[in-house]
Amino acid sequence: MSELKEQRKNINITQEELSEKSGISLRTIQRIESGSIPKGYTLKALARALEIDENSLLETKPAQEPINSNQLNLINLSSLAVFCIPVINFLIPLFITLLKKQINPMTIQIISIQVFWTSIMAVIFLLGNLINLGDLGRDIFLVVLFLIIPINAFMVIRNSIEIKKNNKLYFSLNFTCI
Repeated sequence: MSELKEQRKNINITQEELSEKSGISLRTIQRIESGSIPKGYTLKALARALEIDENSLLETKPAQEPINSNQLNLINLSSLAVFCIPVINFLIPLFITLLKKQINPMTIQIISIQVFWTSIMAVIFLLGNLINLGDLGRDIFLVVLFLIIPINAFMVIRNSIEIKKNNKLYFSLNFTCI
């Protein structure tokens, strides 16, 4: 049973009532209860309507297909490609996720973290080029860029340790980017 359906049944309301209370279409609620993962506004509106934390709608239940922690760790550690080519730090985990069919809230979080970091690097790169400070601007850009990459690597390694220990992520976002 999906987490949304379980939470809805706990407060004893129908899909139609939840639709009215949350402002989310009935069809969207049906898709989520069938296995789609809510995100963005939909996730917030449903959590607010059910008066629960957003993350509780994303939790993986043991009744679902078990998460393969070795594959999850592979997906997470593949983000270390950031040392070779910074832009691919989310493409490789995304490719492995799709190839291994390991689409679940944790892999979505891993990829979202990397999309977020890639966005930060892109913004810094654009700002470095837009704000032409000469050699000082280039030096500041390089210092910031070379600080972001090790911080990202630390987060990947720390998440990997937590996956091995507790089968969960240590670092995660309160939102998803995909």
